[in-house]
Amino acid sequence: MPFLLTLLGALLCSLTVSSEVVPQADFNLQGMAGKWYLIGFATNAQWFVNRRASMKLGTAMLTPTADGDLDISYSSLSADGSCWRLNNLAKKADVPGRFTYTSWGKVNDLCMVEVKYDEYALIHTMKSKGSNPTVVNKLYGRAMDLSADLLENFRQFSLETGVLPENIAFLPKNAECPAA
Repeated sequence: MPFLLTLLGALLCSLTVSSEVVPQADFNLQGMAGKWYLIGFATNAQWFVNRRASMKLGTAMLTPTADGDLDISYSSLSADGSCWRLNNLAKKADVPGRFTYTSWGKVNDLCMVEVKYDEYALIHTMKSKGSNPTVVNKLYGRAMDLSADLLENFRQFSLETGVLPENIAFLPKNAECPAA
């Protein structure tokens, strides 16, 4: 019983922290346009725990739409030379820097937490399906390398949003997928 109470307390704490995450005050959607490298990934989702060792750096093309939404096209080169691709259209919310989209049957609340448009973007997503919410934090860079300070800030942010230390990963470099 004490373990269950501790687990429930940790879950409630992570939900409280995540609900307080707000987008960057002066968010500029057009500044997000272009190619980004996925450098950091953090989540307690079971699929990640099972696949973390095989994950490598991938690329995301972010394209703002005329309606203020954000088209996200992600690709990552697999070990066998094939490309894993995923596309989502994130619909703008009432607050600039916040978007929602549905992927794999889960509603995703995406928040642009901190962005320096020519260098990095810290993105926080709450995925919910029923009563099982999941936190996903991503650190993107315009280049494949970011400073040690940015990596540490991402690690600290992930811990503060309830991600276990062992579920915070900095992805190894990888070749890019050919254009589709």
